Amino acid sequence: MYSSFMDLASPGFILFAQHGWADDNRAMLALAQALATPQAHIVAPSLGYLQTWLRIMPLIEAAEQIARQTLAQHPDLPLRIVGHSMGGLIWLELLHRHPEWWSRVHSLVLVASPVGGSDLSRLIDPIGFGVGIAADLGKTRCAIAEPIAAQIPTLIIAGDIDGGSDGTVPVACTQFANAQFLCLPGLSHAVMRNHPAVASAIQEFWTDTNRGEPLVIIPVINRLRAIEWVTDGHPRDFAKAKTLIALKDGSTLRTWRNSLGILHIYVAAPDGQCLYSGFIGWFHEKELQQTLDVIRAEEGIASA
Repeated sequence: MYSSFMDLASPGFILFAQHGWADDNRAMLALAQALATPQAHIVAPSLGYLQTWLRIMPLIEAAEQIARQTLAQHPDLPLRIVGHSMGGLIWLELLHRHPEWWSRVHSLVLVASPVGGSDLSRLIDPIGFGVGIAADLGKTRCAIAEPIAAQIPTLIIAGDIDGGSDGTVPVACTQFANAQFLCLPGLSHAVMRNHPAVASAIQEFWTDTNRGEPLVIIPVINRLRAIEWVTDGHPRDFAKAKTLIALKDGSTLRTWRNSLGILHIYVAAPDGQCLYSGFIGWFHEKELQQTLDVIRAEEGIASA
């Protein structure tokens, strides 16, 4: 773990910078040092490259122990938290465990964090057998993230290199209600660990926590994301989808099945723009169909 006080004599803040999966703390430490003021106390734990391939719970517990010790040593300092990818998920879990910390948190910044569940992880572990870290990264954490963001100023930073993802994490799965959102075109997942545009966005947010686009997730998207086995995905195949349900507000639910038989579900705005993309595995389509039947009934549409 890296921990340093740059100026013990002056009041400042604790800056937690947490790396993610298949990584160590070097890039996030460099980002933290670029962000830090002379009064900042940087805490950038390295949780172990190999350990990040196993399960998330030991990583959460290790970060929790470091956070407890740091907060106890500096009881009067506020917290600023920056997490990249899984590092953001670790801090969501910690804040969910410790609501007593919330009043000390100045801000939370999640950089390329798959809060809605990693699509790559869900493809590796589609049935929930518990295949290493994939079992932990594939689950959604929107339900714990939204109340946190309602109380703590939260910024989501996503990258987009291919019209819907940073090459690893879809833009859609970084998003949840009550947070501010910023998408940085041209930045890949790994590059976002330490990039001047990311540092600049964080510094601007620290100055004004209203920076970014406020995220309001429309109800039908929330209902789809609430289905346990629906995973946020990439909109690249949206044009292939056919309208399944036309809603009274002019939006539409569309579906498409890929060559492997995986069912994809999309929400389109009245103007045809894709608002949401997700998918569900073969064994769990029943849960999606049940929700679609309820939506049809509410819209006064006969079940298919």
